Amino acid sequence: MLFSKKKEKRELRTFEDLTRFPMAFYKTIGEDLYSERDKNLVRRYLLRFYLVMGFLNFNAYVVGEIAYFIVHITSTTTLLEATAVAPCIGFSFMADFKQFGLTVNRGRLVQLLDDLKALFPTTPETQKAYNVQYYQRHMNQVMTLFTILCMTYTSSFSFYPAIKSTIKYYFLGSEIFERNYGFHIYFPYDAETDLTVYWFSYWGLAHCAYVAGVSYVCVDLLLITTITQLTMHFSYMADTLEAYDGDEHTEEENVKYLQDLVVYHARALDLSEEVNSIFSFTILWNFIAASLVICFAGFQITASNVEDIVLYFIFFSASLVQVFVVCYYGDEMISSSSRIGHAAFNQNWLPCSTQYKMILKYIIMRSQKPASIRPPTFPPISFNTFMKVISMSYQFFALLRTTYYG
Repeated sequence: MLFSKKKEKRELRTFEDLTRFPMAFYKTIGEDLYSERDKNLVRRYLLRFYLVMGFLNFNAYVVGEIAYFIVHITSTTTLLEATAVAPCIGFSFMADFKQFGLTVNRGRLVQLLDDLKALFPTTPETQKAYNVQYYQRHMNQVMTLFTILCMTYTSSFSFYPAIKSTIKYYFLGSEIFERNYGFHIYFPYDAETDLTVYWFSYWGLAHCAYVAGVSYVCVDLLLITTITQLTMHFSYMADTLEAYDGDEHTEEENVKYLQDLVVYHARALDLSEEVNSIFSFTILWNFIAASLVICFAGFQITASNVEDIVLYFIFFSASLVQVFVVCYYGDEMISSSSRIGHAAFNQNWLPCSTQYKMILKYIIMRSQKPASIRPPTFPPISFNTFMKVISMSYQFFALLRTTYYG
């Protein structure tokens, strides 16, 4: 008996369990969404200082990348070098824009998380009915894969030159230690002659890449977390509504059940609109930047040497997965909220009263406009959006290939 109680307690999830990964990961660059609630002022201001200094360092290196790109893009002989840094610039801009969007919407995002926490099932019975364990496991698998791909990209670009130079110099007998960087960049000083200056600049660039990777990933992780929970609520409503048998209850119980469901449904729809409002512009620029990044990364894959092909293939894969994951969860939100109308029609409503049927009709009518994420100029995010982004990327790619090869 004691063992079963311990097992039951161990399987009980909390709302913090579903948000812990993005929250903890974000703190590694100094971002804490709940910093205003932290009573430890020293820790609070130290984290904020670390975040600001990290982004100042990050954007200083981005300026160097832009300078490199501008100098080389005007010449067809160095177009390949210019396009090599273009994906990194696009990635950096997207990281900056995501962080800016999160900063502007911090209060609304925290309130959204609080509202979702208020709806979160807290007992073993309700968590089983909501399939919390399944949604958490599935979400964690997606977030882990996505995070590994994106951080593998930043790590490979950041550390590959140093690892390569170290192996060649210390193990293969090279006479000089090649002082290269993972990203093409212009420095306002000589960053290669002096070894101390080189390593100082190198680790500054590595930290810049880490800040970009974490800020790029974590906003999407927060989007995944919020959509997963809304999908869980919509699916629960659909499952319980379809299984409900009006013939087994009194008329008052039937009407009360639907009235409570309408309130619950409206609350979930309001929260989905808040998610759309917070993330829609971020996703719009995300897709635009991703189209260019996929284009330039694909161009490098078709025109570079073997070493660069491996690095840019990781970059290419991470960008594709990022767009796919966002579209997948957008499609999940549409599908789960649409199911409520089908569930209402499929239940045993024939023996119920006219009032019950009228309320059921309104639920079906409302479900005809499913919850969705709608970036400006884009249709609701779904798998069709993924194909649209891929199509845009290919058009840019074809234009770039024509320009390069004449």
